[in-house]
Amino acid sequence: MNDDLLLLDTHCWLWAQLGLANQLSRGALSAIRRAESGGRLRVSVISVWELGMLEQRGRVSLPMDVRTWVREAFSKPGLSLAPLTPEIAIESSHLPGDLHGDPADRILAATARILGATLLTKDRRLIEYSRQHYLRALPA
Repeated sequence: MNDDLLLLDTHCWLWAQLGLANQLSRGALSAIRRAESGGRLRVSVISVWELGMLEQRGRVSLPMDVRTWVREAFSKPGLSLAPLTPEIAIESSHLPGDLHGDPADRILAATARILGATLLTKDRRLIEYSRQHYLRALPA
C-alpha cells in the first residue's frame, strides 16, 4: 500500500468518525491511524454530498445535524477534504476498464487515481476494479 494518501469511501469515513471500529478490519484501522497521524487522510467532497443525501433520506442517522457533523469531522487534525477538480471530473467519465455507472463511486475512483491515493472501501465492485490494477484499494 502506498503510504502517501488514504482516501476513505463514504461508509468508511462514517464508521471511523462514529467510532464503529467493529465495522473495519484491524488493517483498515491501522491504515487510518497512520494516514491521520501524517496528515494524509482524505475524504472526497462527493462523500460529503453522499452523506447529506443518505441522511436526508433517513438511511443514516447522525448524533447531530449533518452540517455540524461534517464541520466537526473536518475540524479534526489529519483529515482533509479532497475537492472535485475538473481533472477528477473528466477522469471519472474516462476511467479505464469496466467500472459501473454509479457517479459517486466513479468520482471516488477518479479521485484516488488522480491523487495517487489508496481507496479504503468495503465496496466489492471497487475492490474488484482495483484487482484489475486500475486503482489501489485497501479492503476495509
